[in-house]
Amino acid sequence: MAPGAGLSLARLLGRFPEGWSVWTYDGRRYGVTRTVRAGGRAVAVYAEELGGTDVVSANAYLTSAGEELRPCEMPAAKVLAFLERATPVS
Repeated sequence: MAPGAGLSLARLLGRFPEGWSVWTYDGRRYGVTRTVRAGGRAVAVYAEELGGTDVVSANAYLTSAGEELRPCEMPAAKVLAFLERATPVS
């Protein structure tokens, strides 16, 4: 499934800083960890609802051949919705 609103997967992932940060999504707070490997070609995102049970997790591969999202045991739509609509907590 491709990202909506004309945003590339790389751009959506780039919204999140490397390391751990706090974001809100759907009225809930999440601790989000973004890990970058292989010179930026492999990106892992893991978001855990703070004080709740929801999790969003995926690996993404960003190569010259294209972008590939591999969600971890959840629909791609759930991951993309989170990546598109989460907002940082300042």
